[in-house]
Amino acid sequence: MTNASDLREMSDEQLEMTAKEAAEKLFRLRVQSQTERLDAPTELRRQRRLIARVKTIQSQRLKTASAK
Repeated sequence: MTNASDLREMSDEQLEMTAKEAAEKLFRLRVQSQTERLDAPTELRRQRRLIARVKTIQSQRLKTASAK
């Protein structure tokens, strides 16, 4: 699992791709949870938190860029 320090080292494009992949995986997990039993229900939480971390870092970068 990528933690915040790993995410901060990524470029803006890499962060965008990570968020996109996590959102797609979260969607697939949600569909799977509705149609059948999940193997790892905690994966839903992990993906939501990953998306939140990426968005937080993106907003921090945007604030620092606009403050300059």
